[in-house]
Amino acid sequence: MNKDNILFIGLDTHKVSTEVAYIEDQRGALPIHHGKIPSTKTAIKKLVRYFESKYPKATLHFTYEAGPCGYWMYRFITSLGHCCYVIAPSLIPKKPGDKVKTDKRDAMRLAKLLKTEELTPIYVPEPEDESIRDLSRARETAMKDLNDARFQLKAMLLRNNINYEGKANWSKKHLRWLSELVLPHPAQQIVLQEYLQTVEERIKRLARLVNELQHQVQNWRYYPVVKALQAMRGVRLLVAAGVIAELGDLTRFDHPRKLMGYLGLVPGEHSSGDRRHLGPITKCGNIRARRLLIEGAHSYRYAANISEELQKRQESLPKEIIDIAWKAQLRLCRRYQQLMHKGKHYNLVVTAIAREMIAYIWAIAREVVLSQVNPKLRISRVPA
Repeated sequence: MNKDNILFIGLDTHKVSTEVAYIEDQRGALPIHHGKIPSTKTAIKKLVRYFESKYPKATLHFTYEAGPCGYWMYRFITSLGHCCYVIAPSLIPKKPGDKVKTDKRDAMRLAKLLKTEELTPIYVPEPEDESIRDLSRARETAMKDLNDARFQLKAMLLRNNINYEGKANWSKKHLRWLSELVLPHPAQQIVLQEYLQTVEERIKRLARLVNELQHQVQNWRYYPVVKALQAMRGVRLLVAAGVIAELGDLTRFDHPRKLMGYLGLVPGEHSSGDRRHLGPITKCGNIRARRLLIEGAHSYRYAANISEELQKRQESLPKEIIDIAWKAQLRLCRRYQQLMHKGKHYNLVVTAIAREMIAYIWAIAREVVLSQVNPKLRISRVPA
């Protein structure tokens, strides 16, 4: 091999083992199966040293599919000074008639597709960013578990025709009423007490995670962006931190339309000739970030207004960011009413608002990057 040649190495990773295949950067070269190795750092380092000694004049390019094993292999290979690409599994080309799938064939196909530049690498977050993302996802899971426990308790009361006279909003008054209930059968009373204890435990768990997330975000390198995004209506700390934790650096998108497509908020299209058909949104990309945006989009059903809480969040922020947030509120509130008057479905309207929200979020994130270049516009890290 020449000095400028590249050796393409495909890895089919699993929890215990990894299949390895490679292909040389030559015309007509075929992928070669190297074998199976353990999924450990020692085995990966030994594999890298083997290819370095066998092809001393070649550049090593590794690739593997994104999955539950995370990014430790990517970080370890790049720390050894070699290129590594984590591939989106849903974007790997596949022949319709190919019905045979094995780890060996997957590794060989990855190496071949990497050589032909037909693979789409994903964005790999930094370890610090991934830790904040894990904390944000843990809070989201705790909220889901809490809602499930509440639904189970409400279902039991409904089966027994027990209704609360006030508003069942899980306030302290509502919880005291639940704790004072006495059911006719001892077995049902035990179930009620277990449900109540589960709800109380999950409320405390959620409060701990929220408190920890608020603390950790203030020391995060993306905190200036998180703080700036709170200037927008419907984007509080948890929503802003969740979106940035899931998406990372928004400035890597050179246009907001690419960010919209990345989140799956653009309509699918099937057009041919003079016929153009637009379907529902593609729903590709990060589902958690898309859900957070849709939750924030509900707030634009009211008229444009700067509430006292929103005004507090905008304190100490540059005027350029506040102007973008106000422009977004005027645009999105008006757009919401226009779509509703046209008779569009509520879910469609909220999705359209969420799609435009991410464009303004992208603009604010870009403004923060510019402000960090100019010290006069730098955002304070002290929470308002």
